[in-house]
Amino acid sequence: MTGILENFNRQSARKDMPNIRPGHVVKVYQKIKETEKVAGRSKGKSKSVTKERIQVFEGLVIAVKGRQGVDAAITVRKISNGVGVERVFPLSAPTIEKIELIKKTKARRAKLYYMRDRIGKATRPKGELVKPEENEVAVKEEAVKEEIKEKEEVKEEKDEKKKTETEEKEIKEEVKEEEETKDENNKEKTETEKETGN
Repeated sequence: MTGILENFNRQSARKDMPNIRPGHVVKVYQKIKETEKVAGRSKGKSKSVTKERIQVFEGLVIAVKGRQGVDAAITVRKISNGVGVERVFPLSAPTIEKIELIKKTKARRAKLYYMRDRIGKATRPKGELVKPEENEVAVKEEAVKEEIKEKEEVKEEKDEKKKTETEEKEIKEEVKEEEETKDENNKEKTETEKETGN
């Protein structure tokens, strides 16, 4: 049962996300719906108009939860007007249009919660900037890797099915042979009994 759920999670996860790790600086493009009340021509009636816009949130990835699957999420932190702001973005959410890598840095920890205590320049990690072409290449490579993984899993499942089928066939053949030998023994016994009875 867990294998079925894992396959479903893997298939329904988005494949257009780059490989995000703690310490990377990213730009998250999120769709936001805003509703405005517009006064109508008649008294007391107003219409609500929904507008959709894209909000960009740029910051440092301080935590990654669940690398693959539907439940994967990243925690992004930025400092806005001297106040630290953290947001958790589920990677498979339909509201997220895309995630862009800005800077790659090496982090020695999986969770960078110590960055909350840093002030000023210490909050900006040192690292190398990512070219826009690299973002697209990384996304394509991830998609190719996931396709290869899926193909390998399908092959493994087929191999396991073949093994179980061959094992079942062997067991059936052994059972048939045993039944045949029993039948032959029974025939011999009946023949010997008839001969001794005559």
